[in-house]
Amino acid sequence: MILLDTHLFVWLYHGERKRIPSAVQRRLNREQLGLSPFVQLELAYLYEVGRVRGPAQAVIEELGARLELVVADVAATAVCSVAMGLTWTYDPFDRLLAAHATVTNLPLVTSDETIRQHLQLAWWAD
Repeated sequence: MILLDTHLFVWLYHGERKRIPSAVQRRLNREQLGLSPFVQLELAYLYEVGRVRGPAQAVIEELGARLELVVADVAATAVCSVAMGLTWTYDPFDRLLAAHATVTNLPLVTSDETIRQHLQLAWWAD
């Protein structure tokens, strides 16, 4: 299983596959895709501020059916404990998602350079 950063869900929902390199698309097609609960929370926030066209639940339901998503549940206590030490970012969602990947030892697919510089589990193909 691999975790996807929030922007990938947004791009896929908005039909912006061209933003995703072909090597990343191939990996998305061959591996089980994990949805972090923290991505769900960030999607709700992005909808509230007008950066996503659909409510979080609609995004997840549509993509879940198309991509066979699995919610990658994790203990919040463990994630928060790790996230407190991730001082390389002030973005709470990045901290939580990076911590989720760390706690579960799952790869995180992200185009975010800062995350990739600090999280060994982060992956992207440029």
